[in-house]
Amino acid sequence: MSLGFEQAGFDVVAAVEYDPVHAAAHEFNFPRCATIASSVVGLSGAQIRQAAGIGDARVDVVFGGPPCQGFSLIGQRVLDDPRNALVRDYVRIVRELEANYFVFENVKGLTLGDQRKFLDEIIAAFRDIGYNVRLPWRVLNAAHFGVPQDRERLILIGARRGLSLPDYPVASTIPAGSDLELQGLQHGPTCEDALDDIPDAEAFETLTDRDWVRTDRWGTPSPYAAELRCQTRESWHFGFRREWESAILTSSARSEHTDISRRRFAETLAGRVEPISRLFKLPRTGLANTLRAGSDSKRGAFTSPRPIHYRFNRCVTVREMARLHGFPDWFRFHVTKWHGARQIGNAVPPPLARAIASHILRATGTTPTRPAEIVPLGDTRLLEMEMSQAAAHFGVPVPIGARDRKSGARKRKQIDIERARTPRLLYA
Repeated sequence: MSLGFEQAGFDVVAAVEYDPVHAAAHEFNFPRCATIASSVVGLSGAQIRQAAGIGDARVDVVFGGPPCQGFSLIGQRVLDDPRNALVRDYVRIVRELEANYFVFENVKGLTLGDQRKFLDEIIAAFRDIGYNVRLPWRVLNAAHFGVPQDRERLILIGARRGLSLPDYPVASTIPAGSDLELQGLQHGPTCEDALDDIPDAEAFETLTDRDWVRTDRWGTPSPYAAELRCQTRESWHFGFRREWESAILTSSARSEHTDISRRRFAETLAGRVEPISRLFKLPRTGLANTLRAGSDSKRGAFTSPRPIHYRFNRCVTVREMARLHGFPDWFRFHVTKWHGARQIGNAVPPPLARAIASHILRATGTTPTRPAEIVPLGDTRLLEMEMSQAAAHFGVPVPIGARDRKSGARKRKQIDIERARTPRLLYA
């Protein structure tokens, strides 16, 4: 969401991320943004303003996706459940920062069954602090906004009373592989459009030990891939250009598969799930399935289920996941497949975030401008840190249940488990 809002024309000045490894990746990609590696519980709007160095300046928008467990409790308000404290803190931060607008992102499941009670209470909570919410709420699919992935997310948009209430963005593309024909809309990119120009990671032995290699083996990009390689005039939109080397293939550490696994991958039909691994095989001319983050260490530390490539008998790399998500090639992730895939699987696709942000900007009456300045990326050591190193970098304790990428050990600290997780809140 940071990237999408920046591309729409916002200056993203502060971000809150509890996991130090993920916070370090954010700091690398947004070196001028104050990245706060902290739980939002107990964090005040004043502390955020101080970290961002903005004083009493106006905050146009707060956006983020607080984790929640919207369980029905007979006779109780779901928002009072301690498991949903982070949602209450999200609402509190919007109020304390006196943001003109907010964007609340969450899973589609919050709109279904008993979860609807929780959603209604969230909307009521925003109204109680003086915000109008655009209704009916919408579930938006990234595939309708130029992303080659079937990914639906609930989006709530709100504005302080007295301000113009933004509209939801309308679809700009028809999902790849769909039989729909809508006047004025083109079919969006396919998996092939996203991946076919990327050199095969298995052609480089060095990618068994690191996640990058300099190469001239790039193929001819599709229009979608050319934008993500920053080869088109509109590639940067209204965001800051970054200093980067386009000849370097990054986030592409190789995966080791057995011959048996490769044979099963080869035998799996495109668009189907391989029955043993339960991995989805990408259709060349269709969409990726919803890319997921896997589970955190509290839930077993299961690796993100990266789909099977349509052409190669292997799982896609982190960079290939990023292409399927709409991230440009300059954007970097943690060097490990485990953390890198989690960072993508937990993210809102930037083109979808950009579409939402553009409507927020339109409601403000502001015309975005293209900055001329080129911004250097952060220190690459930020992408190599293990949990303990990242925690030390930010001066915070190691989170409970943190996973050490070398030993796989889970480091447990005396941190309240219910207060440990935090939403990714960003302020522009």
